[in-house]
Amino acid sequence: MFSATRSNLLYALLLASLSLSGQAPKQDQAIYKEVLPSPREVQELEALEQAKALQSGEAPTPVDKTAKRELSLDFSKLDRPHAPGEFKSAWHFPPRRQWWTNTCWCYSTTSFLESEIKRVHGRELKLSEMFTVYWDYVEKVQEFIRTKGVSVVDEGAESGDVLRCWKHHGIVPEADFPELRTGEKLLNHGPLIDELHAYLDYVKKAKLWNEAQVVASVRLILDKHLGAPPAKVQWEGHELTPLQFQTQVVGLDLDAYVEFMSFQYAPFWTQEEYKVPDNWAHTKDYWNLPLADWYGALKGAVAAGYSVAIGGDVSEPGYEGRENVAIVPSFDIPAAFIDQSAREFRFSNHTSEDDHGLHVLGVQRRGEHDWFLIKDSARSSHKGATPGYYFYRDDYMRLKMLTFMVHKDAVKEVVAKFKP
Repeated sequence: MFSATRSNLLYALLLASLSLSGQAPKQDQAIYKEVLPSPREVQELEALEQAKALQSGEAPTPVDKTAKRELSLDFSKLDRPHAPGEFKSAWHFPPRRQWWTNTCWCYSTTSFLESEIKRVHGRELKLSEMFTVYWDYVEKVQEFIRTKGVSVVDEGAESGDVLRCWKHHGIVPEADFPELRTGEKLLNHGPLIDELHAYLDYVKKAKLWNEAQVVASVRLILDKHLGAPPAKVQWEGHELTPLQFQTQVVGLDLDAYVEFMSFQYAPFWTQEEYKVPDNWAHTKDYWNLPLADWYGALKGAVAAGYSVAIGGDVSEPGYEGRENVAIVPSFDIPAAFIDQSAREFRFSNHTSEDDHGLHVLGVQRRGEHDWFLIKDSARSSHKGATPGYYFYRDDYMRLKMLTFMVHKDAVKEVVAKFKP
């Protein structure tokens, strides 16, 4: 094991070597900040506690308004974008908030597909995220029964789940299955997942493997918390099922979308499984690329005017919602050292995890870096001056983002290199 002194010496030698070659990275200084929750954060947390109190019948828990000490860095001298208008951006609906749900995968991918509808058909359709979430739960429970309680049933999922649900169940406009039910002011799926887990624990212990019976009971739970999804919708004078709405109105070729990852645990230039819990169906549809090709495909697609659904880790000191910025500080790892091994190391030790889904809208070159415009449904993105958006630097994309989905036309040359 290296001592701290020896590790620092090696790091200093590496920096000296880079300095002699003219590639020395600019040093970021780690600092601790005393951070008070903003008035908006306090209001949200108080609203959540009030909602919990109404359900439990107990007094709401007081919100902690004291300052918290957080590891961060000084962003004031960072050469960075400050507004979405600085980018040439793909068309998109304004950011939405997922509140206290872990359904970022659905918000980001639905936003991505809405942008695709506009790109392909020139049509603006605001679609229901919760319709997809509802049916994804049903499919997870079906797999739970088939595997005798082994398969995961939780809030998380992947972009491919949206495509699969649309293929199997269709989709409806937001107005026909809104995220907030009558009287609701915020989304909180905690009670839903608690009730669902309690019921499935009972099913597993009692070995009640009757799929039709269990799914019917689960749908009662989903109806209680999300509402019953519509069997038909009215659209321009016609009555359509959700599947008909998907094929006749949305009109996207759902087989035209490809997902990419970049991991050494699987052979490059093959389709493999993305090995994370939220890939609960264990799909092996991810095209595995070396990091340079992965990043090149991502940047090339966005630069060509396509938008991208992306997922990865959002838990580092350089990820700061109050600044709407995500970078990799040099005290973590200098940008020159970000390579396939550094990426794999963090995935292997779980410091890069499948945390969050986002929608990439644009890219610009600024100084020595690429910067990406990101639409984000998480509450953290509403802390700063550009609510609902982040600006991700290229180092963060290469090290911390793990997978992305895009239309295959945007990556024709990359797809052509894969083995038949």
